[in-house]
Amino acid sequence: MRDPVVKRLTVTLPMVEGPRTPGRIVLLTDIHVAGPDMPPARLARIVRQVNALKPDLVVLAGDFVSDKRTATRHYSTRQTVAPLAYLDRQAIKLAVPGNHDHWRDVEELERELARVSIGVLRNDVVNVGGLLVAGLDDDYTGQADVRKVTRKFTAMGRGGLVLSHSPDTFPRLPGSTGLMLAGHTHCGQIGWPWGGSPAPMSEYGQRYACGAVRENGNTLVTSAGLGTSVLPFRLFTQPEIWLIEVRPAPTKTAAGSLRRP
Repeated sequence: MRDPVVKRLTVTLPMVEGPRTPGRIVLLTDIHVAGPDMPPARLARIVRQVNALKPDLVVLAGDFVSDKRTATRHYSTRQTVAPLAYLDRQAIKLAVPGNHDHWRDVEELERELARVSIGVLRNDVVNVGGLLVAGLDDDYTGQADVRKVTRKFTAMGRGGLVLSHSPDTFPRLPGSTGLMLAGHTHCGQIGWPWGGSPAPMSEYGQRYACGAVRENGNTLVTSAGLGTSVLPFRLFTQPEIWLIEVRPAPTKTAAGSLRRP
């Protein structure tokens, strides 16, 4: 139940500079609100930690709820989401669902997130102050549509940021799309002391299971997340918040490098 560490990365993305260009992006993922390790009070403390980072854009990469059998207490979707209402009101907030959200009730989650001013993207793209932000629906439950999202990027003339619960959609992005932010893996949750984990929760093994990776002109960040799944503890991993500092790239060059999948 320690406070999450803040990991930082600076990236260059295709975007149009403007007065509300999001230069500071915070990634939260795998909250898994449940007792004993992630009661709403702990999430409220994490929200205060996020606000201190002064983000322009907060993105939440799914798995808000938890119905694990080892939990000492389960919370309703409304109780789960309630602390997120106190995220900085000046920041734009966007989310995608994860597999646990689909297994419970993804439509209910979407309604509750709307109540606290968090938009949900399910295979859609929006323009956030000149930065195109795509949200993929959950890949683990077969809901992600990478082709639809990349076609929208192409039609809108440039790439940008892709938010996905699972990192396993990363190899399907066209070259030079931009940045993908993901979770799902918990960085193994239970890891080896020398790095890696016995259960990376990715079909690619350790390749995309944790941290930052650069391939094919794109960058992937897979966060260890905040909560836990199956068992309410971590070993040789730690909860994480990622702070991404964004610098604009020339949009003409970036748009010209996009390829259809």
